Amino acid sequence: MVTRKGDATRTAILDRATALARTVGLEGLTIGRLADDLTLSKSGLFAHFGSKEALQAAVVEHAREQFVARVLAPALKVARGEPRLRALLDRWAGWDADEGGCIFMALAGELDDRPGPARDALAAALRDWIDSLATAVRIAIEEGHFRADVDPAQVAFELYGIMAAAHTTSRLVGDPRVGTRTRRAVDALIARCR
Repeated sequence: MVTRKGDATRTAILDRATALARTVGLEGLTIGRLADDLTLSKSGLFAHFGSKEALQAAVVEHAREQFVARVLAPALKVARGEPRLRALLDRWAGWDADEGGCIFMALAGELDDRPGPARDALAAALRDWIDSLATAVRIAIEEGHFRADVDPAQVAFELYGIMAAAHTTSRLVGDPRVGTRTRRAVDALIARCR
């Protein structure tokens, strides 16, 4: 039976591991580094997960929970339709502004061709995010903000593409105008939907 202290320790491990994974990836996570960072024994840390693969999958799931709490849940409190869709995108931009950027974007290249539980968890998280965008578009149609013939899946795909470009252009290329370019691209796409 896991104690409350055990739960708190596991959460602390996952918080630190998730922050590290944003910059060093899942392969860069080591039990030794986490143990040192958290002043835990390697065996004590390892006992919480049992394997590096299980730790990696847990990190992706933990990041997903953080994303829901910081991006999805607050945006769902915004008025339905276009305002909610914009809130989702704005909250995601704030999530991407954290050190290392969006962990899902950071891990996509690392895991795209590497089968296993971490990749499966990442793919599920990204599918859910894109589905959330498509649902927000469908609601914008229902609310009369967007035309009835708008394809929600296509708009979600394009929004995700804009966000992926914003992440890469900001993080790798260092374009100081990425915020302006991203807003213009989103505004143009939304204008086509009206």
